[in-house]
Amino acid sequence: MIGKFGLSFEDIDRIIEMAWEDRTPFEAIEQQFGLPEKEVIKLMRQELKPNSFKLWRERVQGRKTKHSSLQDSGRFKSGLQRAITGNKISKRNRPK
Repeated sequence: MIGKFGLSFEDIDRIIEMAWEDRTPFEAIEQQFGLPEKEVIKLMRQELKPNSFKLWRERVQGRKTKHSSLQDSGRFKSGLQRAITGNKISKRNRPK
């Protein structure tokens, strides 16, 4: 079923979820759904309660993690991440 902005209701829910996440930049939403930042703001204004929109807007405005151009060059990567992707952690302490 198609809702506002020519998107399905599931897509609208996912966009709202991504917009609330601190680490998801607006550019990722645009790349995945084709909605630029201004359209995401419009969608959030229409879909959220007024007070919720106001709180969200205050939170994300100028936030480095919501704008790729403001982010540092690289993301933090834990030293354990290699072991996780190599699936060693799940096997490390397994009882025999």
